[in-house]
Amino acid sequence: MPEARRVKPIVWVASAKRDLKEMPEDVQDEVGYALEQVQRGETPDNADPLHGNLSGVFEIKSDDEDGATYRTVYTTKIGDVVYVLDAFKKKSKKGDSTPKTDLDRVEQRLKWAREHHAKQK
Repeated sequence: MPEARRVKPIVWVASAKRDLKEMPEDVQDEVGYALEQVQRGETPDNADPLHGNLSGVFEIKSDDEDGATYRTVYTTKIGDVVYVLDAFKKKSKKGDSTPKTDLDRVEQRLKWAREHHAKQK
């Protein structure tokens, strides 16, 4: 029998959980399944790494049936916890990139997560 993997707890940062709950149900289901994979140490197929100052941060990409695009951003690089940093509807219609204002917000929340983890030690 294979050894069961430890499931990492999730810490929701700022409004991330509330924002996810406001998304369409099909998006919530897809993101929920992806986060379960992350908790087990897996990388979901619909997750891509962010770059630059956000190294170690991933975004789960999800589209609803109306064609709207949603992002849920997380990191597993702070302790043995999954920090969900943000969840939002992508407003930019240009390309696949995440808008700078969203990246700036994620960067601030990542800083908070690091500080939060340091205080927990």
